Amino acid sequence: NEQLFGGQAGKGISQPNIYTYMPHLRRHPDSLVPNVILGQGRRGVSMVLGIPTVKRDKQSYLVNTLSSLFYSLTSSQSQDLVIVVFVAETDTDYVSSVFVCSFPKEVQSGLLEVVSPSQYYYPNFTSLRETFGDSKDRVKWRTKQNLDFSFLMLYAQDKGIYYVQLEDDVVAKAGYYNDMITFVTQQEPKPWLYLEFSQLGFIGKMFRTRDLPMIAEFFLMFHRDKPIDWLLDHILWVKACNPEKDAKHCNEQKALLKQRYKPSLFQHVGLHSSLPGKLQHLKDKDFAKQTLYNAHSNPVAELSSSLKHYQEHSLERAYKGEDFFWALTPIQDDYIQFKFPEPIHISSYLFRSGNVETIGDKFYNTTVEVLPSNVSARDKPSHLEESDKGFITIGAFQNGLAEGEIEEALQPVSALRLVVHSNSDVWAVLSEV
Repeated sequence: NEQLFGGQAGKGISQPNIYTYMPHLRRHPDSLVPNVILGQGRRGVSMVLGIPTVKRDKQSYLVNTLSSLFYSLTSSQSQDLVIVVFVAETDTDYVSSVFVCSFPKEVQSGLLEVVSPSQYYYPNFTSLRETFGDSKDRVKWRTKQNLDFSFLMLYAQDKGIYYVQLEDDVVAKAGYYNDMITFVTQQEPKPWLYLEFSQLGFIGKMFRTRDLPMIAEFFLMFHRDKPIDWLLDHILWVKACNPEKDAKHCNEQKALLKQRYKPSLFQHVGLHSSLPGKLQHLKDKDFAKQTLYNAHSNPVAELSSSLKHYQEHSLERAYKGEDFFWALTPIQDDYIQFKFPEPIHISSYLFRSGNVETIGDKFYNTTVEVLPSNVSARDKPSHLEESDKGFITIGAFQNGLAEGEIEEALQPVSALRLVVHSNSDVWAVLSEV
């Protein structure tokens, strides 16, 4: 554990540091030491996503936000990214309760980190001046937000090349990682301060990590005075605007320091703000319509299932690549079967459950099984398990995905099926076959 924001007094002239703007921190030597709740300390990635979260009086959206971010990542992308959740609370009981972790694999791999501030990080908010017509509660909320974003930026500054600020109530477009890396690579030669991947507030703002110390120091310098989006605009003004020119010229110069990507990659979904009592009906009109299924040209097959589908989301339409299959709650021994008119050679299979709008509707405790046409092949390879009716188990769903190759010894295949082995609590979507 290291302090986030150093600053030693030099000989003769002392240089400003975080204690200049937050003198209360001097009273506790550990006030700037992050409390790392979960994580492997990953560094050296291309992109760091920072998500501040607070205790909400109403609904929490955090798990859905993270599920959305994890959903479309490939293995290599997952290794080139770190997502830092900053629990901006000092109530240790609440902080430890936030992550009865829903994502053990992501934590273990280093993809996900969860940190919180020292109990001594925040100042006494009771002495804040009410400005710009804001109530005392709103002034406290916006001041604390400045401190939260600054802490998160300083924690992330040495972890990767780019840092992206998000919120805990957004949904990401599938493929967002590749879109962002492609765009930032194209924009790299330009002198931008930040790139925008959403038009809403601070959502989806990307910075070079080398700029974070300057940005965080500016936020800390004026954390009591203005909201964070105003302060960010003031940085642009300081960098770009000539006081002797008019506002039109200033705006033109500021526009050179920020580049907007369209369509937006992040949509705001939360209704209840982190400011108690405030409702937010914020929607990004430029957010791309989500693809809820992936179509493939599959071999002709006779389809059957014990599962009932919802509305028009049938198994037949999913298999043809026209829709996703959305089944009412699966129970033990439910199945989906694909029977081929003639035995065929199947090199590999992939079944993806859930989609970006129904992330939790997945197949759980469900196996993939094949029926070899050759009776002698049913003397299965020793490492595979036999099911019933001559079927052999070759795989299972993990985190909503079942994929693999089918061994030559089992070819050709007469049928393939999915079998559910326990009652589920949720409906199930097949978004890719």
